[in-house]
This record gives sequence, C-alpha cells and structure tokens, in this order.
Amino acid sequence: MTAGSAVLRRATPVDADAIAIAHIDSIRSIGPHFYPQQVVDAWAAGLTGELYVRAMNDGEAFFVATDPVDDRVVLGFSTHRNDPEEHRTAVYVRGSAGRQGIGSALFRMAEADVRTSGGTSINIAASIAAIDFYTANGFEEISRGEHRLRNGVAMACVFMRKTLDT
Repeated sequence: MTAGSAVLRRATPVDADAIAIAHIDSIRSIGPHFYPQQVVDAWAAGLTGELYVRAMNDGEAFFVATDPVDDRVVLGFSTHRNDPEEHRTAVYVRGSAGRQGIGSALFRMAEADVRTSGGTSINIAASIAAIDFYTANGFEEISRGEHRLRNGVAMACVFMRKTLDT
C-alpha cells in the first residue's frame, strides 16, 4: 500500500529503532509550536527502539510509512492497542513528511486493526498539535486535561473519541 511517496505496511521489531527516530523527529519538529521546550524535551526523552519492541511483544500493533527508496527510513507510524476497556491509537509523522496524507493513511490502518479486533470506538489523548488531525479523521472532543508522560511531566491534551460505524 502507498500514500504519497511512502510505502505503508505493518511494522516488525526490526523497525523499532527507525520508529523511535521518526517519533523523536515528529515531537521535536512539531511540538515546539504548541508546547514549551521543557515539555517537548520530556515528551521526546527516553524514546528508544526497545520501548516499541516491548509494546509489540505485548500485543500493540504498529504500522509504518517508509521511504520508497530506503525501507529502513520510517517517515511515520501509527499504533493500535487494546487497553483493558478501550481501544487506543496514536499517529506520528516526521516534520518533513507532514501534510502529504501519510498520517491519515497510517491512521486508517490502525482503525482497520481496531475494527478487526471488534472495537466499536477509539479513544485518544491528543496533543494540542494533533487536534485538527484527529478532528479531520472523525474524532470528537470529550474533554481537555493533562496527560502524564513516562517521566511524570504533565502535558496539556484533549481527550477525544471516534465511534466506529458497525
């Protein structure tokens, strides 16, 4: 599958380090427009390939958009995980690959995985930077609040939900 000039596929543990690089790039290139530098730094801190391998081993599905010339370069990724009572997703795209349809195509892959898993809705804690993206992809705002990053730093976010047609 392709989107713009990217190749879309399910990720494997071999992609983990490249996913971490894309995640950090997305945060560092887009985050400063919406958050203070200390929040951006905390958000990007500790992102290593090991985190994504562990998540994959725990059942989280990852999808990647790769460079059509070099499959080892991840331009963006999406995830789907089924937490105890809800399906959750996330989408990150490198700053240089933004606004090319890659994020929406990756989201559709994660959404299809939710449907295959029997999910009827998807919940997210969207960064302020991602509100327009998720709204354009059918999410509705539930409330505003804070998300605690892995290192305990609070980050403003918007809790959103998308109800899936059955």
